[in-house]
Amino acid sequence: MEKINDLVNTLGIRATYCGYHYLCYALELCRKNENYILYVWKYLYTDIAEHFKKSRSSVEHALRTVVTFCWYNGNREFLNAIAGYTLDTRPTVGEFIAILHYYLERS
Repeated sequence: MEKINDLVNTLGIRATYCGYHYLCYALELCRKNENYILYVWKYLYTDIAEHFKKSRSSVEHALRTVVTFCWYNGNREFLNAIAGYTLDTRPTVGEFIAILHYYLERS
């Protein structure tokens, strides 16, 4: 879990966002089962919402917020570096989680 927190902090996302905690938990779930990356709306958001006792749409909104924050105010150079290519547009939440997940798996 410490690697996940360090990665998210390096991207410039701080724990003051609800989405920070959802993102860390999402990455933890994806490490246990990669199928979450394929079924973000159906399973990943649902399990995060159950864990935090929130609605699935509020989880989606909070995660979109942290991805947007990272894109406009975070460490985009580091995001491009871990993606392995230059991102021309803001990634979707699913793409963002996949990029972070595969980076964690490689390191």
